[in-house]
Amino acid sequence: MVASCDSQRSVFRRIAQQSYAEWPAYDSTPLYDRSSLAGLEEDIRTVASTWFDHEDHHSVDEFVSHYPVAYVEFGQHDRYSGATRYEMAQLFRLFLLKELHGWTHETALLTYLTHRPELCEQLGIETVPDQSTLWRSWHNRFTAELRETVEAAARTILIKAQNAGVAVPREPERQLPFHSDEQEESDPDNQALLDEAASVTDHIGHVVFPAFSLNRDDNCEIHENAYWDLQTYLGLRERLAANEGARSFVYESTRDRTPLGHAHREHIRDLSIEQIREMYRRAVNRLLGEVAETEEFFRAGIVAIDITESDPFTGDRTGHEDEIIGTKEKTDEYAYQWATVQLVGNAVPIVLDARPVRKGETRKEIVEDLLNSAEKLVHVDNVLMDREFDSQHILELLSQRGLSYVVPKRMQTSEKAQAKRLLQRGQDRYETDRKLHLGKNEWHETTLIYRRQEDSEHDDHRQYSVFMTNTSSAYLTEYGYRWEIESGYRSIKQFMAATTSKNFGLRFFYFACLLYSIWRAVDLLVQVELSGEYEHSPIVTADNTLTLLKKETGIG
Repeated sequence: MVASCDSQRSVFRRIAQQSYAEWPAYDSTPLYDRSSLAGLEEDIRTVASTWFDHEDHHSVDEFVSHYPVAYVEFGQHDRYSGATRYEMAQLFRLFLLKELHGWTHETALLTYLTHRPELCEQLGIETVPDQSTLWRSWHNRFTAELRETVEAAARTILIKAQNAGVAVPREPERQLPFHSDEQEESDPDNQALLDEAASVTDHIGHVVFPAFSLNRDDNCEIHENAYWDLQTYLGLRERLAANEGARSFVYESTRDRTPLGHAHREHIRDLSIEQIREMYRRAVNRLLGEVAETEEFFRAGIVAIDITESDPFTGDRTGHEDEIIGTKEKTDEYAYQWATVQLVGNAVPIVLDARPVRKGETRKEIVEDLLNSAEKLVHVDNVLMDREFDSQHILELLSQRGLSYVVPKRMQTSEKAQAKRLLQRGQDRYETDRKLHLGKNEWHETTLIYRRQEDSEHDDHRQYSVFMTNTSSAYLTEYGYRWEIESGYRSIKQFMAATTSKNFGLRFFYFACLLYSIWRAVDLLVQVELSGEYEHSPIVTADNTLTLLKKETGIG
């Protein structure tokens, strides 16, 4: 089968139903317009991600000929001013085809087209351009930025096609080509590292920040970007509140007009929690689109769900008792709490979603909500959680979704007795099946694994930890990955802006998961670019990223 009107309609219907992808990009954010090459790259990635999943789409040539570019305004990327025989959209398709096949010279493209009149018809080419016309168009007519867009788009198409099992004319390079110069050093020096990180950070910034919108009028005097620059700036300075930050931002920013602190807060307050989460998920989806084009990202599959809290709240919480709900340690203090779902294990530890925790919400509701988000963004195999999620109803929820889990169990009387018997026998490990009562004569079947802790500070049964799992005990070692989420929380709080406001939306927006996730994504891409591999320990520090983000936002 070949691409048809029905198959194309099916693809775009699926894209329209996706909550984290919008096409075309210029229509979903004021930061892109119809001439934006970054928007065009994002659109091609969005469509290619769905196009090749259709059973009738088996050709990258067909993608090139059918991809709708009528909405794209190539005018500002056209260095010719007079009348021309070939339109920019036609040439864009031709050079995209050339790049997909990896042909160095125009002659190979001409030969290919000459023997395929049906393809020429689909491309809207009545007569094939000669070699000199193609050469001049590429080198003289196309801007350098448009040539880079052709190369980036071709690489994306090849990767998406290959991921879907479609035959591709050449093997796509799964390292992001931010620099053409190869790094000869196996251990890059600091300058090479910073140079590469600067390039990647600039690229990531253009990908991620357009996902956020304040829904302001187009004719506002202060550009919306200035608000996001200020928000980033607040996260780059320790304990810097909006008013003080706005005053400093006037002097440190290169912008002519910057927002006042109270205006910034008012715009953020107008956003609901769900609007903030939706924008965050859209931004993470764009970020994942970048890192997913590396082979290293395909290690993903394990997520951890956990809850953290802000510093204790010492003010009057009247009217906010459902939001300032106390601490996890059940002390007499109060604090805001946030729940997150994050990639862990060998994958880059990006926070997929975050949500505030309110009084009266069950842990099951929180887990279900976060998993709904996570499974729309990545493939999830295994879920790791802390013992505060020790609930048979949560475990049953995970099993019904076809997910594996590893969760530590709070030791009750029977578990303590078993641990004492194991201690007497000198046994370090023990497994047993257990049925957990769900109510109404329904049960959840799980496996309890007792494991003796090495170098424990206790000399009694407390040397043992008990874990519940519905998969092989070999997966117990994965639980060690969960510590990364605690480490991640410490880093996230490094990026948090300060506020004394009780507004839940403002507090939540200042919970700086995005800057943290950008840092980890930048680190992965830099490692892959410089060494071709990804080691979990970052080589780009958070401070490096902070410095580069300052430059990205016009601050540094």
